[in-house]
Amino acid sequence: MKRVIIIVLDSVGIGSLPDANKYGDEGSNTIGNIYKTINNFKLENMEKMGLGNIDGVDCVKSSSNPWCSFGKMKEMSKGKDTTTGHWEMAGIILDKPFPLFYQGFPDRIINKFREKINMDVIGNYAASGTEIINDLGDKHLKTGDPIVYTSADSVFQIAAHEDIIPIKKLYNICEIARDILIGDDAVGRVIARPFIGTSGHYVRTNNRKDFSLKPFTDTMLDLLSKNQYEVKSVGKICDIFSNRGITDKIKINGNMDGVDKTIGYIRDLFSGLIFTNLIDFDMMYGHRNDVEGYGNALKEFDKRIPEIISELKEEDILIITADHGCDPTMPGTDHSREYVPIFVYSKSSKNGFNLGIRNSFSDIAKTVCEYFNIENGLAGESFIKNIY
Repeated sequence: MKRVIIIVLDSVGIGSLPDANKYGDEGSNTIGNIYKTINNFKLENMEKMGLGNIDGVDCVKSSSNPWCSFGKMKEMSKGKDTTTGHWEMAGIILDKPFPLFYQGFPDRIINKFREKINMDVIGNYAASGTEIINDLGDKHLKTGDPIVYTSADSVFQIAAHEDIIPIKKLYNICEIARDILIGDDAVGRVIARPFIGTSGHYVRTNNRKDFSLKPFTDTMLDLLSKNQYEVKSVGKICDIFSNRGITDKIKINGNMDGVDKTIGYIRDLFSGLIFTNLIDFDMMYGHRNDVEGYGNALKEFDKRIPEIISELKEEDILIITADHGCDPTMPGTDHSREYVPIFVYSKSSKNGFNLGIRNSFSDIAKTVCEYFNIENGLAGESFIKNIY
């Protein structure tokens, strides 16, 4: 019974990439800068796994006997958003980034959107999601019009109070936007951002939903499911891949619920993949420049690592990684172009191997397919022989 468990710590980068200057991200180092900013900060289990052994990591001492194989990965694709990072992990390299609309969306998009939903819109500028609902929430309640906004990521976000635009209707509006945003306007994600509350006290709910582009070609997930392996999605993985290649999925309410649901799947008996995204690092703390909150979230996850490992079966491979950075210590609130860490553990493998600096996130896809003996034309280079 072969299985791979991939846990993506959303936005937990580990140092700026060589081309970070093109993105305005010089000096970004999500983990490293948190270590340097918070007094006596420590990730006890990640350090035992080999965090300090990763090339270029100077925020923590190396371990003489790391639990895991360890390394870091470059992003070969252009961009630094969630969809790009996850697609690359699954074997797709993007040679051009998804379009960005820093100044808001042009009339050709907004006018068509208004016509299709038979409503006006308010906002239509780049903003923090928590700020824009406080700035425009009262107007939204008065007019009933959805709030449209974007960010430095390739996203078309639609915020609405759940009492004004019910969840089902908001999702339908997002699907309309997704159908409009194609071709040169094909943003990576349309995101439903429902909120509740009263004036001055608006808060977003867990009914967020991402409407991503469909992958252009088969991914690791498609290949696994086509070969009769299970592909179980925890969190927003199913949204990122538009449900392509997913055989079972479960929503989560926060990082620790995501860990609980992942462990629940590990306890099932099946062959295939568990693919988990833990979004709170990014959504709750990175984008809000909340250094203390980000550090506490990392420590919460770090404490759960021994529990996750204790549930693994003999042939299971655990991969812990990230999809991009979102350094809360840097100016701005957007993702950062960073290396991401990779830890690989299996009870039956030779742990403690330095995987070095991988040239692509797609090395994960290549490794997974080789482990399951699936022929493929995916990008990347397998590291399965390094750990077995």
